[in-house]
Order: sequence, then structure tokens, then C-alpha cells
Amino acid sequence: MKAVPIPARAAAARVLVVEDEAALSMLLSYNLEAEGFAVERVERGDEAEIRLSETIPDLVILDWMLPGVSGLEICRRMRARETTRNLPVIMLTARGEESERVRGLAIGADDYVVKPFSVPELMARVHALLRRARPDRASGVLSAGDLDLDRQNWRVRRAGREVHMGPTEFRLLDHLMGKPGRVFSRAQLLDSVWGISAEIDERTVDVHIGRLRKVLSMGAEKDPIRTVRGAGYAFDETFDRIG
Repeated sequence: MKAVPIPARAAAARVLVVEDEAALSMLLSYNLEAEGFAVERVERGDEAEIRLSETIPDLVILDWMLPGVSGLEICRRMRARETTRNLPVIMLTARGEESERVRGLAIGADDYVVKPFSVPELMARVHALLRRARPDRASGVLSAGDLDLDRQNWRVRRAGREVHMGPTEFRLLDHLMGKPGRVFSRAQLLDSVWGISAEIDERTVDVHIGRLRKVLSMGAEKDPIRTVRGAGYAFDETFDRIG
């Protein structure tokens, strides 16, 4: 009997919420997770600096007034660094004056939301900003060489044949294909594919990578997953040039 792929969420876009009001931070996290995002929360500006030096999310929701380092200063530093220069930022603030909004946007924020705000409106802004900043996430189909991944219909095809896999392998492939050539450590894959709070041994990643390779490569077909010894895994950036 052939395995039937089980619908599940694709690799979640990661959002870092930097907000010192605990109730608001929890509210944002709850709604973002309900929308399918992987969320990490910090309450201080200096904590946000540490997180951004360790791993880069897909979007940051940043409060203006923070203990440690202000949101405005964090945004300024992000725009000065190559790794975070283009990272989407939504600034939250109680300052509604036009001059303050101009100041926030001038320092590098992509959007500016004044408290109190409508949560559905903020969610819409998050989706819109990610669509502009990461058009690859909006694309319904990822293709490389003879391999196609259809995000909407949860189907994978290689050289015209249907490739059946489990939901975790689908999310892994989606995540790796989305950034061909980029090497992801096991910890990064656990965060992005299983979720930040997942309490799973890193070797679990190896097991699922092995399953993914088994269903993708049959016979003489080239393995599209590249192992980087001591570092992690990547989708072969030359795979789309296979004849």
C-alpha cells in the first residue's frame, strides 16, 4: 500500500516578539501561533540583541520603549548590520504623533502600529509585510531540476512521479528548498520545522533527513540534500542545473 501524504502546516515563518508588557506579548504570541507562525518572545532590548546574533527570524515585532536597549536603537543597529539589514520590522508604540511615526520609519522600521491596536489588523500587516519581503513564501510551488513541491496541495513530484512522504519530511523539504545552498544546523531545523518549543533530540533530524532522502532518490537519481559535515544540511544549490 502506498503511503498517503498527510496535510500539515508548511515550515513556519519565524516571528520574534520583543515586548515588555507580558499580557500583550502573550496575546501577540497566541494570535501569531494561531496564524501558523513560530514565535519567540523576549522582554528586554538586550535579550533581543542576543537572539538576533544567534539566529535570524523572518520578521520582528518590536516595541519602541524597552528595558535594556530601546526598540528604536535595536532597529538602528539592525539596519547597520549586513545580516539584519533587510529583516522586516513592525514597530509597536504608544506614541501616535506624526513626528514620532516619521522618526520610527526613518530609522528603518517597515511598518508602525500605535497602541492600542486591532489584533486582526496587525496580523494582516504581518502577512502583507512577509509577502513583500519573502515572495518565496507566497509562491505556491517550489521547483528545482526535476523536483516540484506544491505547497497548496501538499504534493511532491520528481521527474513526473508522485513522491509520497510524511508531514515532517514535507516541511523539511519545503524549508530546505526555500533557501537552496544555505546550510541549516540540526538545532535550526528543529526550531523552524518542529517549532521553537519542541523538546526533541537533535538526532531526530538525521532520522527524518534519511527518510526524506529515501523517498526522493530512487535508482540513479541524485540526492538533492547535501550533508555538510559538522554543520548540518542544505538543499543542493546546483540541483536546478541537473539535466
